[in-house]
Amino acid sequence: MKKFFVILTLFISFGILFAQDISPDEAFNLLLKADSTTNFEGTDFNAYYSLVQEKPGQGTSLTEAVMHRRDSKGWFTILITKPSNDKGKGYVQFDDVLWFYDPHDNQFTFTSSANKFNNTNVNNGDFAPMHFARDYSIESAKRVKLGTYNCVNFVLKATAKKVDYPEIRLWVTEDDGLIRKKEDYSLSGQLLRTTAIPSYQKASNGRSVPYKMLVVDNLRGKKIDGKMQYEKTQVTVTNVNFELQQDVVYTKNYLEMMAK
Repeated sequence: MKKFFVILTLFISFGILFAQDISPDEAFNLLLKADSTTNFEGTDFNAYYSLVQEKPGQGTSLTEAVMHRRDSKGWFTILITKPSNDKGKGYVQFDDVLWFYDPHDNQFTFTSSANKFNNTNVNNGDFAPMHFARDYSIESAKRVKLGTYNCVNFVLKATAKKVDYPEIRLWVTEDDGLIRKKEDYSLSGQLLRTTAIPSYQKASNGRSVPYKMLVVDNLRGKKIDGKMQYEKTQVTVTNVNFELQQDVVYTKNYLEMMAK
């Protein structure tokens, strides 16, 4: 497990070599393509998520969950299956509102996409489609090398009010439009989070879906042996399918029923 964390951390850190410029039209079309790779309109998306969080000096913890999405409606449901004390907790989004459900008190509370998912380093919004071309302007775009990947590095500034981060930097592979790395910044320019997606999987319908991701929280960590180490969460996505689910799956009643 630690070996994989090291590989992903190296993937985050290395390999930015600036090359020739890319035209504005080419850059915008590639950003549109990157958005489309995160959006599964016309079908439902279902998968199992395993999230292994590492807190420096405290070891690791595991969260497992089942995800259902219907992007054409902006709906999604996440049911937590592990650990045992969190089993039955879940999230449901519909009508542009995201709810968190706790079966221990049978209560739904309003939450947001920017909040942490089950206290990991992953945000609730990381499970939803991305809309970079719609919600951000391209401040700059350059062809770069990220490890072995030929990418375009975007610097994006928010133009929409309801976004989690005012500035984002993306590394997108130019041949297939897949997001390989993302950095989230505050309004003052402070790096808040870094996400690496070194590996994707091909689903039966030909869609590319992330297989391994690493999310590093650049604000949460501690010094160990004089070196700063940040909290990080490794995400593994398996059992991907695009089967249509019943509408009831995207309701509060479904979470209540599954928690019994």
